[in-house]
Amino acid sequence: MTTNRGLLTAVAVPLLLLGACARPGVAGEAGAPGSAAPVTESTTADPATIVLRVEYRGGFVPAETIPSRLPQFSIYADGRAVTEGPVTLIYPGPALPNLQEIKLSEAQVKQLTADAVAAGVRSGTDFGTPGVADIPSTRISVVTAGGEQSVEVMALSEARPDDTSLTAAQKTARTKLSDFVKSLHDLFAEAASPAAKPYQAERVAVLAAPYQDNGDGLSGAPVKWPAADLPGAFLNQELRINCLTVEGAAKDEVLALAAKGNERTPWESAGKKWQIKFRPLLPDEKECADLRRQA
Repeated sequence: MTTNRGLLTAVAVPLLLLGACARPGVAGEAGAPGSAAPVTESTTADPATIVLRVEYRGGFVPAETIPSRLPQFSIYADGRAVTEGPVTLIYPGPALPNLQEIKLSEAQVKQLTADAVAAGVRSGTDFGTPGVADIPSTRISVVTAGGEQSVEVMALSEARPDDTSLTAAQKTARTKLSDFVKSLHDLFAEAASPAAKPYQAERVAVLAAPYQDNGDGLSGAPVKWPAADLPGAFLNQELRINCLTVEGAAKDEVLALAAKGNERTPWESAGKKWQIKFRPLLPDEKECADLRRQA
């Protein structure tokens, strides 16, 4: 059985309310409402530049998991598209996320940016605020010839059809946007030429916290950490989240060991045991600081 890794994590650990951090229903942050024309051709020259991204923000999830949360979809100017694939429904789960990559043609990238704008990813689109709480918002951004457009919609797929907090027009707008996100899922599910392949990150962020044995006996034997001493510098001092990056030969050694462990595996470094969340950095991310956008 498979499931989304983010949902599995959410039910496996105690939760901390972060919903107040989200900005539900915010549309078109790139300009004043209605000011941007739905121009759809990307003009970016950097192949590692994002042209389309879908990601969760906020929600009732553990605060310490926010920096390691992966976008649902990241599509780049050179046609690379990355998403997190399904994982086996087991506990403890695998240490490494199942990131998958496909390559899109230039025509497909242009069509997707056009479809995003047509689906409402532009300034002034009104998605309303449904009568639900503690649900992550979905942020979708697209880069067009007219600049970046973004929307952030609370409970995009979770609002009830009969929710009286939403007008008929808002429900229609939400349905159109939900259908667009579904089309991205279908794109990866149906990719066959070429088929999806595992994403190979150049760098991996390592989010470390002191290890706590919960007594379930499922953690396995401690593993000696092979790279720079944990835990690294503070990414979020208030939440005691530390982070360092590994690359090159050290990254390869770390990933080989992590592939044999699970998300509860204790890692030994600097005379202490550590719990690690591995977050492969995406093509537009270079260091731990880039993960702060998740908050």
